[in-house]
Amino acid sequence: MGQYLLATYRVEDEVPGAPSSPEEMQAFMQRVIALEAEMDASDTFVFGGALHGVDAATVVDTKEGEVVMTDGPFAESKEHIAGFYIINADDLDAALAWARKTAEATQHPIEVRPFFATGKLADQMSKMPDA
Repeated sequence: MGQYLLATYRVEDEVPGAPSSPEEMQAFMQRVIALEAEMDASDTFVFGGALHGVDAATVVDTKEGEVVMTDGPFAESKEHIAGFYIINADDLDAALAWARKTAEATQHPIEVRPFFATGKLADQMSKMPDA
């Protein structure tokens, strides 16, 4: 079993399928709550969250030995991560099945990416074959 990131994206100033009424918002919330309950019941759900907009982002970087902080997202793009789930799945096919359910619930594109391994970097490095 491995862990996968299911990242949900949105396009800046454009939210296809976004709830436009209180009734649509209620239906959206019910779909997401049902998805998370199903993830919980199957021991798939590890962690998830919704993110503030890119205007709340700060990038911390180093330039010539100095720490530099810049307001805004790292990448200049109209598409931004809106939220995510970290899930446990037996394999990529199982993770993709959860991604389909997540896309249906959120009405947003879902990017699926496997983690190399779980745990601290030193533990992960000790499990890697010698190069």
